[in-house]
Amino acid sequence: MIILGAILAILGAVLDVPILYTIGGILLVVGVILWILGATGRAVGGRKHWF
Repeated sequence: MIILGAILAILGAVLDVPILYTIGGILLVVGVILWILGATGRAVGGRKHWF
């Protein structure tokens, strides 16, 4: 999710498409939050690991 968000944010900035930039930023933030919660051992959505 983090990689997809970064790719969409970069494409949105390069191609000047604001919706791609917005969606990429949201995915990037959500991916980082889930990564941090998973790294601390906190269960997210009933799962301890996201594969």
